[in-house]
Amino acid sequence: MGNILEKLNKSQLEAVKTTEGPVLVIAGAGSGKTRALTHRVAYLICDKGVNPGNVLAVTFTNKAATEMKGRITKLIEENSTGLRYGLPIIGTFHSICVKILRREIDKIGYKKSFNIFDDQDQLVLMKKTMRELEINLEQFQPRAVLGAISKAKNELIDSEMFASRTGGYFEEVVSKIYTAYQKKLKDQNALDFDDILMLTVKIFKTYPEILEKYQRTFRYIMVDEYQDTNRAQYLLVKLLSEKHGNICVVGDDWQGIYSWRGANIQNILDFEKDYPKAKTIKLEQNYRSTQNILDAAYGVISKNINRKDKSIWTENSGGNLVSSYEAQDEKDEADFVADEIIREKRKGANLNDFVVLYRTNAQSRTIEEAMLRNSLPYRIVGGVKFYQRKEVKDMIAYLKLIANFRDEVSLERIINEPKRSIGEITLGRWIRAAKNAGQDLINFGLKLAINDLNKEKGEAISKSRIDAIIKFCDFIRRMMDMRDKISVTDLIQKVFIESEYEKYLLDGTEEGEMRHENIKELLTVSKKYDEYEGEEGLDLFLEEVALVADTDNIDQGSEVVHLMTMHSAKGLEFKYVFIVGLEEGILPHSRSMLSPSEMEEERRLMYVGITRAKKKVYLLFTRERNIFGSTQINPPSRFLDDIPEHLLESHNPETRTTRGKDGLINGEASSKSLSSPKSTSFKDGERVRHEVFGDGMIVASQGDILTVAFSGVGLKKLSASIAPLRKIK
Repeated sequence: MGNILEKLNKSQLEAVKTTEGPVLVIAGAGSGKTRALTHRVAYLICDKGVNPGNVLAVTFTNKAATEMKGRITKLIEENSTGLRYGLPIIGTFHSICVKILRREIDKIGYKKSFNIFDDQDQLVLMKKTMRELEINLEQFQPRAVLGAISKAKNELIDSEMFASRTGGYFEEVVSKIYTAYQKKLKDQNALDFDDILMLTVKIFKTYPEILEKYQRTFRYIMVDEYQDTNRAQYLLVKLLSEKHGNICVVGDDWQGIYSWRGANIQNILDFEKDYPKAKTIKLEQNYRSTQNILDAAYGVISKNINRKDKSIWTENSGGNLVSSYEAQDEKDEADFVADEIIREKRKGANLNDFVVLYRTNAQSRTIEEAMLRNSLPYRIVGGVKFYQRKEVKDMIAYLKLIANFRDEVSLERIINEPKRSIGEITLGRWIRAAKNAGQDLINFGLKLAINDLNKEKGEAISKSRIDAIIKFCDFIRRMMDMRDKISVTDLIQKVFIESEYEKYLLDGTEEGEMRHENIKELLTVSKKYDEYEGEEGLDLFLEEVALVADTDNIDQGSEVVHLMTMHSAKGLEFKYVFIVGLEEGILPHSRSMLSPSEMEEERRLMYVGITRAKKKVYLLFTRERNIFGSTQINPPSRFLDDIPEHLLESHNPETRTTRGKDGLINGEASSKSLSSPKSTSFKDGERVRHEVFGDGMIVASQGDILTVAFSGVGLKKLSASIAPLRKIK
C-alpha cells in the first residue's frame, strides 16, 4: 500500500483516507486535487477492497476524465491486487448520464438509439421551429431563446412547468417555442445537452426502483469541480448518494466562474448545510505558483464577501514581481506582449510556456496580428472547433442518420452534400408524409411512390426526384446493415467513399485537400472505438463527438503561444501569463457593474487568470481601445488596485487629460493623471441621471472624474464639474 499513500501531504492524506460519509474537500488552485482524487479512488479499491464497479468519479471535461483514468490505472497496476475487477466508472456528468439513458430512456417514450444534438444542430432546429410558429427571428433571437430554455432545463423546469410560470410577453413566447422545440426533439428521437441531465433526473424521480438500482451500484461517489455544478447536477448527485451517503465533493469556491451557464456556487458554499455530518478538509499547499503570484491573487479574491476562507501557501517563496503595463492602445498592448515573449524566448523559454488571456474573444484580433508580425506561432482556443468544420459535421450527420432514421436535422444537412437534386419542396413533403404515416424517414423513403409526395397543392414532384430519394434511403439502410458487421473506422471510410463525398471534396483545390485531411483526422478519433462490436462502437463515437469540449483538444506540448479567454484557461497552467484588457467595462465586464454577485464572479475570474501562472504574470491595460466598433477610454480595472503595491512593478507613463464640453474624457489618461485634488459631491454607488445617457450608477470616482455605468449605453467617463449630471433616488 505504500505507493498509494506516499508522496501525499498531510491534508491530501486525510482526504484520501476519509472514505465514509459526506466529505467536502476545499482545494485551492494548484493544490494537487487531482492527485488526492485519483489516490482516493485507488485507496478505496486496493486497500478498502471496494469493487471498482461500485465507485463513481464525475468530472467536468473529457480531458480531466481521461487524465484521471490514466492515473488511476497506473496506481492500481502498481498495487498487486487491483485490475482483476476492471476500472471504476469515470466520466463527465453528460457521458455518465448518456450511459444511464441508453439503458433506461425507453421508460419515458424515447428509443434507446437517440441522437445528441450539438450547439449547431440545436440552432438549426430552433430556427426551423420559430419559422413554423411564424415568430420574428430578429425580434426574438434564436440563440437568446435557446439560452432561456437551457437555463430552464438546468433548473429542471420542463416545458409544462415553464408555461405555468410565465411572467411577461418574452416568457410567453419562449414557452410556446419551448413546447414546440421539445416536441420536435422527441419526434426526431434526439436530445440536446440539457436534456441529458434533465431526463436522467426525471427517470430517477419517476421510477424509484431505477434510482435504487443505481444507488446500489454507486456506493462511493466523487465529484470534481463541485463549485461548477448546476441545479440538475446537484440533484443528480444528491439522489444517487442518498442510500449510502458516501459522497465526496472537491472544488474551490474561489474559482466558480460559470454562473452564465447555470452553475450555482451556493452548491459548494452550502454543502455543510445539505450534509450536516460532512467533514471538511482544506488543501492549501500550492505546487504551481510562487508566493508573490499567490499573494497577488489573494489581494483580488479577498475583496469577495461570499467565500470560504483559506490560506494558500507554497514552499516556492518570493519569485518575480507582477508586471503591469499601461499601453497607449490595443496595438501597443499586443506589441508589448510579443516583445516580452521574444525577450524571454532569447533567455531560453519555449513558446508553449506562454498564454495570453482575455475576457472576450473580440480582443484576440490585435494579439493575433502582433504574433503574425513577429513570426510567433500561436493557437487560438475557441476558434472554429474541429467538430464544427463543415466537412466533419457533414460526415457526422451521415453517421447520425445511419444511427437514427428519425433525425431530420441530419437529413436536411446532407441530403444535397453532394448534390442529389432533392430541393426544399421535395424534402419538406417527404418529411411531412413520413410523419403523417407514423414512420421513420428512411424506411418510408425506401417505399416511396410518386403519389405520396404529390398529394399537396403546388409544384408536382418528378419521378427522377423520387428515384433519388429511394436511392439515398437505400444507401443509408445498407450502411446501417453494415454497422453491425464492420468497425466504426471502416464504416466511416465506406460512407465517405460510397456517398461520393470523398470525390466531392477532392475537386483539385488546395482547400479540398485540406478538408479531405480533416476527414482522415476523424478516422484517427474513431479508431479507439474499433474494439466495440456492432452499434455500440458507433454510439460511443457519436457520443464523444457530441460531448467534446473546446478545451479538451488543448495540446500544451506543441511549440505555440496559446491565446484564449479566461474561462477557457481554468484547469491549465503556464510559466508566463499575460492578462490583457484590464479596464473597467472589459474586466470587470460592464454587465457586472450593477450586480454585486456578478462583480464577485468577475473577481473570481481574475483570480483564476492570475493563478494559471507558475513563474510570472503580466497585467496589461490601455489608455484607449478600439473594440466592438467604437473607441473606449475606460479607467484601469479596479482589480489592479486590489494587488498589494509591493508585489507590482509598473510601466505606466504619465499622461494628460482633456475633456470635451459634454463632460466626456477625450484625451489619454492614466490612473495617476486622473487623480486630482479637486473634490466632488458625487460618491461611488450613487444613482445619477445624464441628459443624454439616461440613468446610471457611479462605479468609480477619482477627483473630478466619474466613471458611470449607464443602463442604456454602458460605461462612460465624465467630468463632474462639466457633465450635465444630477443625483436621483
